Amino acid sequence: MTELRRLPGYPSQARLRRGPVAALECGQAIPCDPCAAACPTGAITVGEPITNLPVLDAERCQGCGLCVAACPGMAVFVLERVGADALVSLPYEMLPLPRAGDRVGALDRRGRSLGGADVVRVLRPPAFGRCAVVTVRVAAKYLHRARAVRPAP
Repeated sequence: MTELRRLPGYPSQARLRRGPVAALECGQAIPCDPCAAACPTGAITVGEPITNLPVLDAERCQGCGLCVAACPGMAVFVLERVGADALVSLPYEMLPLPRAGDRVGALDRRGRSLGGADVVRVLRPPAFGRCAVVTVRVAAKYLHRARAVRPAP
């Protein structure tokens, strides 16, 4: 977890306190830049060569989530602190889609259970292609860990 926070696409703790912001957890130098192309504010840059890791200008990020759906590696999330809880917007490419109000299981990067999470919203506009963006509410301690969900048993 500490290593991810050192990536050039990971927001600072100070920025996280000010509202929703993207977290780019892309740690592989591969030719890829859909997240940068999707960002309407220019908050994400890759530059030359295209194998650079994406860099986040967190001050320009509005937390819109377009980069979440655009990332083919499912390595972009939008994070937000809300009191004692956290909202994590994550890519979701399975069916059936959860719905707002559903209770789901939150998972970490390795698929380990973090307990229950409440689905706050599901976005699936045509611009997202086949990727939906699901936002879940989890305990604040899971802000940097919750990265996937599964239907509740």
